[in-house]
Amino acid sequence: MGKRILITGGAGFIGSHLADELLTHGYRVRALDNLSPQVHGPDARRPGYLNPEVELIVGDVRDRETVRRALAGVDAVYHFAAAVGVGQSMYEVVNYTSLNNVGAAVLLEALIERPVERLIVASSMSIYGEGLYQSPGGEISAGLERTVEQLRGREWEIRNRRAEVLTPLPTPETKRPVLASVYALSKFDQEKLCLMIGRAYGIPAVALRFFNVYGPRQALSNPYTGVLAIFASRLMNGRPPVVFEDGLQQRDFVSVHDIATACRLALQAPGAAGRAINVGGGRAYTILDIARRAARALGKQWVEPEVSGQYRMGDIRHCFADIRLARRLLDYQPQVALENGLEELVQWLEGQEADDHLAQARSELDRRGLAI
Repeated sequence: MGKRILITGGAGFIGSHLADELLTHGYRVRALDNLSPQVHGPDARRPGYLNPEVELIVGDVRDRETVRRALAGVDAVYHFAAAVGVGQSMYEVVNYTSLNNVGAAVLLEALIERPVERLIVASSMSIYGEGLYQSPGGEISAGLERTVEQLRGREWEIRNRRAEVLTPLPTPETKRPVLASVYALSKFDQEKLCLMIGRAYGIPAVALRFFNVYGPRQALSNPYTGVLAIFASRLMNGRPPVVFEDGLQQRDFVSVHDIATACRLALQAPGAAGRAINVGGGRAYTILDIARRAARALGKQWVEPEVSGQYRMGDIRHCFADIRLARRLLDYQPQVALENGLEELVQWLEGQEADDHLAQARSELDRRGLAI
């Protein structure tokens, strides 16, 4: 029989797709998931999309006994369990720190007692803060941030000390992290904890820094999920997608199928152990372009996005992936073009229901002064 793999957060969006990928390649899969109501709805039932061959343990990754039970007979672990959302993390500080940081610590203490062949942790592009930039004269800059005064004046672009507008470049793993949100801090902690403990105890560990993941099974009623799912939820409810700032901020969008493939490749790639590796689509899109593409894909091309002109604390201007390391170490190559990925997403959306909670999420940010 194939090796048994544990995926924490395995009933979620990315975890369930990884489970399918692993099962297809002969592995046995166990999932540990708390079936969070924000993601799975109030009923806390096993998701219908979760492959019936997946053994599901419903429980909290912070519970030591549950984690020990989940690790029994396991050969490798993917640690995906986490609270997700930059904006929400800025006011649910305890929840994000507890679930993400303490959850990783509990899992790692259990792995010290019972090591596995490989540990792969889901990290995030959010740890970079702003991406890499180049000045008009060719000077490379990193670690820059926009001031609150600049943002209040609606001056969105990154500038250097000479007030020159900088051009964004693909961001490599060598860029120093700039942690602009509680979520980013917690993901960086997860990444460093796993690599640190893995090195100390001889557990080959890999951190995969996911960029903006999209695809079927993303929680449509969660206003803190991926931006494409939020846009789809708005459009399905007859409302325009809401774009912050001027909509020209750039991101890297990657299909969940490409993410699942990269995760499987990281399980065996010998050169990946001890490394943090970007996993993205390798191309930049503006958020405004993505909103318009989503509207066209849903047959609502006449719905123009609402450009809010607001800034959310914790947001960054531009960041997209340099994926050369993933190509070299994992033999990873994105296969799903954005146009095809959107077509698949639209097909899945047929028959889905989406409660639009964006207004409530925005009011939470406004009430706390986190949107300016």
